[in-house]
Amino acid sequence: MAQRGIRAGNPVAAATRGGAPLPAGEPMEVGLVARLRASEAWLPALSLVAEIDGEIRGHVCLTRATVAGRPALALGPIGVPPEHKGHGIGAALMHAVLGAADALDEPLVALLGHLDYYPRFGFVPGSTLAVDPGVPDWVSHFQIRPLPAYTPDLAGGFRYAEPFYEE
Repeated sequence: MAQRGIRAGNPVAAATRGGAPLPAGEPMEVGLVARLRASEAWLPALSLVAEIDGEIRGHVCLTRATVAGRPALALGPIGVPPEHKGHGIGAALMHAVLGAADALDEPLVALLGHLDYYPRFGFVPGSTLAVDPGVPDWVSHFQIRPLPAYTPDLAGGFRYAEPFYEE
């Protein structure tokens, strides 16, 4: 029987196999995670990996962000290698990281993501909670998941950690 689990871990390891870059080169997410890990926005307790039989099969991380200068969280990157998609790994990671954020009394999680996937985890358009991503091109895919600590006065401009704006 396969041993499965989700634990705190290094998501860079999920984007590489045995430390070697993937055949097509290093995914963009690897560089982003490296920059996030070096920033003040990095929250080690909210960086999770999914393991099956000792092999990392997916990752997710939340980093510090702000809404109108007040603390919030940003989701991403999240990743599951294509050969492991469709087995619930991404959903398990989402549930685990949202539960961890709730346990830390965080107010909300924001992301830019697929409109058909993330609503199943309670994400709604940012505009419904009066939170703006600050980049016009992001409005259509900007979503918020309010957590139990959320209050409606948490509104205004959302700001990701600086590494999200670097090229």
